Amino acid sequence: MLPLLISEKLSPEIKNRLRADPDMVAWWGTMAECASALHRKEREGALSQPSLTQGMRRLKDLRSSWIEVEPGEKVREAALRLLRVHPLRAADSLQLAAALIANEQQTDAMEFVCLDERLRSAAEREGFSTIP
Repeated sequence: MLPLLISEKLSPEIKNRLRADPDMVAWWGTMAECASALHRKEREGALSQPSLTQGMRRLKDLRSSWIEVEPGEKVREAALRLLRVHPLRAADSLQLAAALIANEQQTDAMEFVCLDERLRSAAEREGFSTIP
């Protein structure tokens, strides 16, 4: 998600993908995860205050257009199963569980966009085609 919010190496590729297919599904916690990453980068000096403000604005704009998967028992159960079979962190298991639930377990119908190698590997093992 960060390449859509701030300038990063993969920003052009990810933005092109979004233009080609604007239907985005995101986990309920995505706002907090993205805000955390943006603020961490700013604290570490890797992101200026104006870039942080612009990134947060872009995040709010994106949220208005994505389909958000709400927390619930199905997501929690799927996340717990994913934690048993993949070396994922809790937040990553919730991201992947949300994608599974949103797609009603039919992983061949949706592409999973992810820059985290561990999460991308788990998504592939679950049957998603991944980008990049």
